[in-house]
Amino acid sequence: MKRKRRGRVVILHLAIAYPFAGVVWQLLHHLIGFRSLGLDVYYFENHGAWVYDAVRESLVADPKQNVDTLARVFKRFGFEDRWAFFDAEHNDYLGMSRERCDRLLADADVVINLCGATRSRPERRMRCLAYLESDPGALGVAIESKEPRALEIAAVHDVFFTYAANLGASDCRLATGGLKWHRTRPPVVMEEWRREAGGLEPDKFTTVGTWENKGFDVQIAGETYYWSKHVNFRDVLEVARRAGQPIELATNLNSGPDYERALRGGFTFRPVVPMSLDLDAYRQYIFQSRGEFTVAKDLYVRTRSGWFSDRSVCYLAAGRPVVTQKTGFEKYVPEGRGLVGFDDADGAVAAIQRVNADYAGHCRAARESAAEYFDANKVLDEMAEILGL
Repeated sequence: MKRKRRGRVVILHLAIAYPFAGVVWQLLHHLIGFRSLGLDVYYFENHGAWVYDAVRESLVADPKQNVDTLARVFKRFGFEDRWAFFDAEHNDYLGMSRERCDRLLADADVVINLCGATRSRPERRMRCLAYLESDPGALGVAIESKEPRALEIAAVHDVFFTYAANLGASDCRLATGGLKWHRTRPPVVMEEWRREAGGLEPDKFTTVGTWENKGFDVQIAGETYYWSKHVNFRDVLEVARRAGQPIELATNLNSGPDYERALRGGFTFRPVVPMSLDLDAYRQYIFQSRGEFTVAKDLYVRTRSGWFSDRSVCYLAAGRPVVTQKTGFEKYVPEGRGLVGFDDADGAVAAIQRVNADYAGHCRAARESAAEYFDANKVLDEMAEILGL
């Protein structure tokens, strides 16, 4: 048994701003995971931005609905008096007081800027401010281009972590920006994804997400790398029909050429809202899936980043096989059983058929893979060691 760690950790994130279940679970896996190591853990959200109303599909100034939703989540998981949100519109602190937040940030052994969601002021020094990059690519490129905002991020943070497991390797096109990156993996709290045994065998592969993301495309050597999955999904829109396998996409695509092609190719669609706004509905959707079928963002694939999805680790932990596009992750996490990678449409069809040929075996292997490579107790303990906790 590993020794218990000691120290105080404050995590910064954007779960109140974007209260989708996948985002909230990402935060919870870190909060619960660090706490299980014996650490004193708090949450503070201070990005100064409006919050997203998923029903209206727009940013709104009043954070009350989102704050109330997350307050119930924090209470449920034992963080009732350990969270705060800075409402910049009204210059108000919700949850913990301004004074307590200031003390926590000053006294914490480590403050972790999860997703790089918070812009820390240069004059606010902390004992250790760690940058945890879940969406790699943009920062390193911006630093090499000497963009002022990126240079400021590099200057105020002390330690850098990334989900780009292949960053720095000879076959990875992402820039390091001259930073010392610690490569890590998305953690999952295994106990939260334990399914009850028995029940009918699910028939549909699924995935959950936005069809087209905008705003964070990257230019490398004059070439555009898209921060979006839709360009890669277009290459596999006949896979469901060819593999004879029902595949459902829970996404916001509901019309247009891509939608029509996907329907002809055997895919079905489900609105991502409201299911994706409820932690339990989201988890149950994964439990009731045969597995996940998905692609990765163009930026992660063509750069050979080694990135892996924090949503996919939930499928794996739930004992649901994952069929996903290779990004270079396969150099670090074995694939072929439970987790099966592909490079193109032919490979995707073969991967699905491979899973279906021994479905029960791939389900067992999926959870074993999650336990070996993504268990929060292991992933966050490695991070805590690097941080000196």
